[in-house]
Amino acid sequence: MSNSSSKKSNWLFIAWAISVVATAGSLYLSEYLHFTPCSLCWYQRIFMYPMTILLGIASARNQTQIVPFVMPMVVIGGGFSIYHIFIQEMPHSGSVASCGPVSCMEDVLNAFGFLTVPMLALTAFVLIFIALLQIRRLDRIDSTKGPLL
Repeated sequence: MSNSSSKKSNWLFIAWAISVVATAGSLYLSEYLHFTPCSLCWYQRIFMYPMTILLGIASARNQTQIVPFVMPMVVIGGGFSIYHIFIQEMPHSGSVASCGPVSCMEDVLNAFGFLTVPMLALTAFVLIFIALLQIRRLDRIDSTKGPLL
């Protein structure tokens, strides 16, 4: 395995590991601590959970071709996280309706005054995005080198 291929494999593993930690964390909050996820939390999960499987398989097979297919999931999931953070941080009025069985404005976890569930999800999406960008960068470097004689 070449040095570039090894680096790509490492970045793919890192992306997978981040998705596993994010998935395990969300399951811990809902299944062990019994926090009911709001609708926006479910949308974020919809984009994070499949990445755990997709990136895991790709990492085990060392197949970086998955990157263009996973990247939209990262961007859309991160978009939901940003919107969720905005909803939680904007001034609340009594007339704002709940978005499901649990209000999306509710802040069930607030550590250090800024660390909320959507902030943790956004952090995971951003870290996965960075790892996938590193793989794309290494792919571009490899493609400019051309075939070895």
